[in-house]
Amino acid sequence: QVLRQFVRHDSDAAGTLVLERSMNRVQLLGRVGQDPIMRQVEGRNPVTIFSLATNEMWRTGESEVNQGGDISQKTTWHRISVFRPGLRDVTYQYVKKGARIFVEGKIDYGEYTDKNNVRRQATTIIADNVIFLSDSGMKEKV
Repeated sequence: QVLRQFVRHDSDAAGTLVLERSMNRVQLLGRVGQDPIMRQVEGRNPVTIFSLATNEMWRTGESEVNQGGDISQKTTWHRISVFRPGLRDVTYQYVKKGARIFVEGKIDYGEYTDKNNVRRQATTIIADNVIFLSDSGMKEKV
């Protein structure tokens, strides 16, 4: 009976089509790059947007066992969008540049046309969970 929920019969096709489950999950741990902003496009719900930096470090040259060589680092910036009403408002109110947070959500690829009429691609993380890990980056409560 459960299997039937994932099977669709197509009258035009010669057989049955099994719909597979899939997953789009992202987990990021990093520091906020700028204070969040809240935007609202006419006729749509508001969204809180901020950037998150994640760092990757590795040793170059000598073997890692001998602890030789130079340490290299790469920072990757992620655009985070929060649409969920409660989470959106808390994130906007309390997250601040420099805060260490954990973000869980899904990755979204989109296109837009900039003010110079050039088509651009944007990769966004749609957050459905934000965990605050440090008080030092939180905005002061009023």
